[in-house]
Amino acid sequence: MSQANKLFQAATIILPGGELRADQLEWKAHPTFPGVWMKHLIMGKDTGGSLSCHLVRVEKGKEIGRHVHHGSLELHEVLSGQGVCRMDERDTSYNPGVCMVIPTGANHSVEAHGEDLHLMAKFAPALL
Repeated sequence: MSQANKLFQAATIILPGGELRADQLEWKAHPTFPGVWMKHLIMGKDTGGSLSCHLVRVEKGKEIGRHVHHGSLELHEVLSGQGVCRMDERDTSYNPGVCMVIPTGANHSVEAHGEDLHLMAKFAPALL
């Protein structure tokens, strides 16, 4: 696990109404994609609906299948692991340090290769 991933796993999130620690949040199974887990760090209720931020873990060999966010721009920041993001007809290698902007309405998927893939996913406006 990369140093950046370790830091985010133990991060303190300062919110207008208080603070929380990422290491005290439970990993929640993605409702649609097996082997995909999320920690909801910042929710729409915390930002008036303008932003949400989620720590995402995609298990080795698993994927977030093709999907579209019709109402939100998405930003991925890869923390650790390796994989690929397929957006429309383009493949982008995911390695630590890669950031990818996924426009509103873009069809995309993310697959983990070799080890679990950890990324930060941010949505504007908020996904949840």
